[in-house]
Amino acid sequence: MKDDLLELLSKELKLLEDSTGILKYSYGNCQKIGIQEDYVIEDMDQFEAFTSRFARMSDMLIQKVFRVLDKIELDDEGTIRDRINRAEKKGLIESADIFVQIRIVRNDIAHEYHIEALKDIYKKVLELTPYLLDCTEKIRAYCKKCNYISGKDLSQ
Repeated sequence: MKDDLLELLSKELKLLEDSTGILKYSYGNCQKIGIQEDYVIEDMDQFEAFTSRFARMSDMLIQKVFRVLDKIELDDEGTIRDRINRAEKKGLIESADIFVQIRIVRNDIAHEYHIEALKDIYKKVLELTPYLLDCTEKIRAYCKKCNYISGKDLSQ
């Protein structure tokens, strides 16, 4: 069973690597646009793609990668907050509180349609994206340290 979980982890980490590159691309584009009072439609399209990628990346980390690592390490399932707290204890994330904020913003992205509220979401996503990107690096290091993956399983 552990071999199956390690194989699943390897697949999830590959997807994470691919998603990280796409998120970095969108992040760079939206950093150039910046926070504005009013957005042209092309800029809103860029932010729409960016926020969608941010939400998917946060789901991938919390719902997939953290969960698989917990199963490999025989940690109880618990709540999303429990999973986030364990990730902090393992050194996968800088702060559980920041990842709770990321989760809240992810939910806001999924349910917000008002233009004025979207502007606030754009700002928060720009501020929080570096924490997602940093987490991917910490996961890579953690998985190598624990011998869950070999160096060839993740690109450098």
